[in-house]
Amino acid sequence: MAGSSHLVKELREKTGAGILDCQKALTENANDIEKAIDYLRQKGLAAALKKSGRETNQGLVHAYIHMGGKIGVLIEVNCETDFVGKSEDFVSFAGLVAEVVAKHRPASLDALHGHAAGQ
Repeated sequence: MAGSSHLVKELREKTGAGILDCQKALTENANDIEKAIDYLRQKGLAAALKKSGRETNQGLVHAYIHMGGKIGVLIEVNCETDFVGKSEDFVSFAGLVAEVVAKHRPASLDALHGHAAGQ
């Protein structure tokens, strides 16, 4: 059988992956948690690459005014479906991105990624 339930639980807590994915990762990696994490990471990257070519023609435009009207930000955040674009989490995410842009004023998307990563 795949890893014991405590290993599956630990892997789920560390990665947020589903039970079956965690069981498979542990089975494929002889119950080694670190190797299982790498396995899941690679699987996630492969899935993301498959999805990267999809059109993202839904989403929203978010406006944010900072510092008493001295700085304004207008951002567009895209997604695949209008269902996602209207969700509370997506709208909240767009607001947080706009706040980061207003606060740090990154010169490029790469610079924005650096601020989001805490660099």
